[in-house]
Amino acid sequence: MYVWFTLLAGLAFLPAIVKTLFPYLFHDCVYILRAICFGLRIEIYKRKTPFYSMVDGFGDAVRKNPHKTLIHFEGKTYSYLDVDRESNKVANALRKVAGLKEGDTVAVFLGNEPAFAWTWLGLAKLGCVAALLNFNIRSKSLLHCFSCCGAKVLIACEELCGAVEEILPALKEKSVSVYIINNDSSTEDIKGIRQAITQASDDPLPRSLRANVNVRSTALYIYTSGTTGLPKAAMVTQERLWAASFFQGLCGVTSEDVFYINLPLYHSAGFLIGFTGCIERGKVFASVIMLWSKNNRRNNDRDHKVRLAIGNGVREEVWNEFLSRFGNIYVMELYGATEGNVVFLNYTSKVGAVGRDNILQKHIFPHALIKFDIEKEEPLRNAAGFCVPVTPGEPGLLVARITTKYPFVGYAGNKQLTEKKRLRDVFEKGDLYFNSGDLLRIDHENFVYFHDRVGDTFRWKGENVATTEVSGILSMVDCIEEANVYGVTVKGHEGRIGMAAITLKEGRVFDCVNTCSVVTDYLPVYARPRFIRIQNSLEVTGTFKMKKVKLVEEGFNPAIIQDPLYFLDLTVKKYIPFTQENYNSVISGEIKL
Repeated sequence: MYVWFTLLAGLAFLPAIVKTLFPYLFHDCVYILRAICFGLRIEIYKRKTPFYSMVDGFGDAVRKNPHKTLIHFEGKTYSYLDVDRESNKVANALRKVAGLKEGDTVAVFLGNEPAFAWTWLGLAKLGCVAALLNFNIRSKSLLHCFSCCGAKVLIACEELCGAVEEILPALKEKSVSVYIINNDSSTEDIKGIRQAITQASDDPLPRSLRANVNVRSTALYIYTSGTTGLPKAAMVTQERLWAASFFQGLCGVTSEDVFYINLPLYHSAGFLIGFTGCIERGKVFASVIMLWSKNNRRNNDRDHKVRLAIGNGVREEVWNEFLSRFGNIYVMELYGATEGNVVFLNYTSKVGAVGRDNILQKHIFPHALIKFDIEKEEPLRNAAGFCVPVTPGEPGLLVARITTKYPFVGYAGNKQLTEKKRLRDVFEKGDLYFNSGDLLRIDHENFVYFHDRVGDTFRWKGENVATTEVSGILSMVDCIEEANVYGVTVKGHEGRIGMAAITLKEGRVFDCVNTCSVVTDYLPVYARPRFIRIQNSLEVTGTFKMKKVKLVEEGFNPAIIQDPLYFLDLTVKKYIPFTQENYNSVISGEIKL
């Protein structure tokens, strides 16, 4: 009897013991089970004849729930059947006016609007490859995108006609046909096809029009954000399209949820995880500019039904502030690149982590963190010529093994950049890895943290400076809204010295003393931004990544920069206005850095 009592008592305490010793075991098991199920689904789709594509999945969703809302936009709703019919009209109209056929590449230059969804579906039903253009790019960058993907047809909206007209002569040279979907006005070079779409048949299109589409076929070109130069066209295969759409399911999103998307549909987070994820889940997506006010707390901030947030790139202090203001929302942070072959998901909602490196993760995506020489901007290799793994907790360059199952397809029209992302002879002769270009670290609990972007990290006084860390410290200053940290060269000095472009909170002025106090209290001497540039707004990409290239090029010369500049003067323990005279003293070496 005593033995049974002891056994039962032990079983009663077992969950508490397991939770204490293995606090994330339940989360790991749920994630692994979901990941296995979605992996099996992809294998089933791949083995179907013909291949079961995302378009086929959409067709089944229409048949299952024709009158269920798919899109909610500016007070209007569109059902699955509505979107299906509109996409059929687009497809039939484009077959007639543009002569589109399977395999053609079409550039889509539209804003976040319902027409984006049914235009892409219409193209997919024809077996065409869509190149999703960033609606913020202009001139050289916009034209460059055509060179990457080889598109001969551009579909745009009336609101973006001005940007198209800027590059029209060059488009004509490339024999690119331009069609405006929401306008009937036509010129010799730009055709308005709104009426053609309205009058087109909404009858379903035969599958034979895309008979050759398979799991390895290119489904999309999604352009990288261009933080370090011109956008690169990442090739997204049909298999990758399905894999990305499963992310919502991995996070526990159900068909009863409404998914709010405030990111651009031309990029992977908004389109792949957001839009195609909604199709896969069979639910509603709502396109919004802002779900909540950015500034000023309100008494009703917690009066909502939001239970889950998915995304990437949120700073730890913003994450904490978000939870403090809006309540216990389960935040799932992820890490990945559109073109990459490795991805991490923080399915535990641990603040600050971008993912978790569990057993399945290591098996599915063979990867490693390796030592990286910041000064030479290349992986560190040992005497045998192989890369060196980092120790636990140490930042390192993320590399992922390229295999047949998990390939790195590369960038369209740019073999040189594609090859640059391939890293050879990493741990043994002949192996091949994808170079993520990101420095991460993995702690003792197997949580993954973003450290910095290669090229953003810089060296000063023989030490490595992580820009993300410095940005986080600057955000602690009460008057500072946002900070973009980078390194600039100084004549006569090795490495790059720290500089930050900042914006101020509404109605605030730059606090020279408090800013100095914060950076000296929390940052080592070599990491403190010696120069601060105050801007009205920070230049970001369409997915809110900070742009640094132009800032780095302009440096800290007051003759070039019109924005207010400040210099960290430790003799007076504050930032002081930086004048041309100060600049000359720095360059001459009179002011010691």
